[in-house]
Amino acid sequence: MSPEKKIRVLTDFDLHLIGEGSHYKKYEKLGAHVMEIEGMKGVHFAVWAPNAKNVSIIGDFNNWNPKTHPMRGLGSSGIWELFVPGIGEGTLYKFEIRSRYNKFTAQKADPFAFSFELRPKSASIVYDINGYQWTDRKWMEERSKTHWLDSPVSMYEVHLGSWMRAPEEGSQWLTYRELADKLIPYVKEMGYTHIELLPITEHPLDASWGYQTLGYFAPTCRHGEPKDFMYFMDRCHQAGLGVVLDWVPAHFPTDGHGLGFFDGTCLYEHEDPRKGFHPDWGTKIFNYGRNEVRNFLISNALFWFEKYHIDGLRVDAVASMLYLDYSRKEGEWIPNMYGGRENLEAIAFLKSFNEVSHQYHPGVLTIAEESTAWPNVSKPTYLGGLGFSMKWNMGWMNDTLEYFSKDPVHRKYHHNNLTFSLLYAFTENFILPLSHDEVVHGKGSLLNKMPGDMWQKFAGLRSLYGFMYGHPGKKLFFMGGEIGQWDEWNFDKSLDWHLLEYEPHKGLQRFVKDLNRIYRSEPSLYEIDFEYRGFEWIDFHDVEGSAIAFLRRAKNHEDFTVFVCNFTPVPRLNYRIGVPEPGFYKEILNSDSSLYWGSNMGNAGGVYAEHIPFQLRPCSIQITLPPLSVVVFKPEK
Repeated sequence: MSPEKKIRVLTDFDLHLIGEGSHYKKYEKLGAHVMEIEGMKGVHFAVWAPNAKNVSIIGDFNNWNPKTHPMRGLGSSGIWELFVPGIGEGTLYKFEIRSRYNKFTAQKADPFAFSFELRPKSASIVYDINGYQWTDRKWMEERSKTHWLDSPVSMYEVHLGSWMRAPEEGSQWLTYRELADKLIPYVKEMGYTHIELLPITEHPLDASWGYQTLGYFAPTCRHGEPKDFMYFMDRCHQAGLGVVLDWVPAHFPTDGHGLGFFDGTCLYEHEDPRKGFHPDWGTKIFNYGRNEVRNFLISNALFWFEKYHIDGLRVDAVASMLYLDYSRKEGEWIPNMYGGRENLEAIAFLKSFNEVSHQYHPGVLTIAEESTAWPNVSKPTYLGGLGFSMKWNMGWMNDTLEYFSKDPVHRKYHHNNLTFSLLYAFTENFILPLSHDEVVHGKGSLLNKMPGDMWQKFAGLRSLYGFMYGHPGKKLFFMGGEIGQWDEWNFDKSLDWHLLEYEPHKGLQRFVKDLNRIYRSEPSLYEIDFEYRGFEWIDFHDVEGSAIAFLRRAKNHEDFTVFVCNFTPVPRLNYRIGVPEPGFYKEILNSDSSLYWGSNMGNAGGVYAEHIPFQLRPCSIQITLPPLSVVVFKPEK
């Protein structure tokens, strides 16, 4: 017998763990792995295709001939394997699968491939991801001990293909290594704590922004090889930046070489389209009730933590997973066993994903993009929650952007949009997102959402950002928001960096940089984000003036900051607000400063509190409140 047929790598124990859905390093067994067996160097291939009659490896090494390298089935496990000597890294391959139930034959990419050809080509590429010499040991050790809930978290959300392009090559993407040289210093200089990447898993359609993932275990080749992405991650950690990756376990595309109808049956997806097809995106939905499918996804999450040192996963479209009737009309969905609309299998999967992620990789973040009022998303599973570390606050985002899009003369009729979020701000561990979703599909850029003339637009945007940084919750900014993009985000071109030649845009960028600096230096702005004791209203009744004032407190209760916001273009002179104690209140930030292209009204560095009780406080300060501004004070001790 030829060596291809007689060598077995997967053990019975591997098959048992895969079958029960608990093989958390499944990526080390399935897929293509360069190895040496019995003195022969080659590649071991393995694929799960339980309903196949025959499976063959085809590739450039055998002229894509399915008769040359048939694989061996491993009994009832549904796994096929073959060791092929004499080939190695760079080999192009696919699996040709013939179903036992019909005449179906397809050439499928490897679900566990570590690398792919650039679209529109679709072959998998043998790649050895081992051997990279990491230099981030200190970061990884400290991460495992970090309690992110009471630490500063300010994320810069980035689409790598459109943050910046290589000008000398027209519209060419930057490589991972070029991004390490350009993006990391920029994010560090701006004062963010994390980079959040739109999906960099391999995907066939640029216009999906990565959200229609096909290669779950492969960083996209658009920017280089897997080890180039490891280099990018390593450099981030050396710079003290965490990296969160957008992860898409909710659905996958229907491309013929992908996961859909993999072995002539609905293997990864539900067979019934009422559970297995997503009407919004034209994609297939995973079958979360199947052990092997849950294992595929959970092992994928652990793969990014283990092999690429990713610091967190932001899970996309969680609401679409939780509800069986999500975006479906009556008759288009199937109730669960109790007659309800909750997807019990998906709920169990999400809980398991969070438990296993935090068990094996303490210190990582799991973040839910969940747009409904599902309770306890960011509470531990042992308390009945889903187990996420944090959740995007979509309610705050919608209400706040609606408020700031109103002409200031009408804002007094929408004051509730500012204050309502504080009624539920502490029910979850929230992140405040101004994400890519708010600047696409005709919604306009953040700057263009602001009413008024050019000066008012910039002042309004600065006041929005100032309010955001004072509001309880971690922060997330989509790229371009910090420089005042006029145009909507376009995935197919660079941000308009030339805008920084103009003072309004440069001033806005300075303001965001200073916001991050103050945010990270003031414990009152991040230590107690998820409890009432970290926030106190001073005044939310000035509806006519569209003004609010509040306190943020640190764990040391004596450490606090005071935010006063004016959301009209009318300056307020001798504006009095109550404060907890006497002394000098230093003005540590003023969004109307001329540094930020403001009108430069302010309080000459600060004001003294008077023993004049006001607004149920023992003392008060009388300030100049500039137009469309946020001013921040801190008592000097």
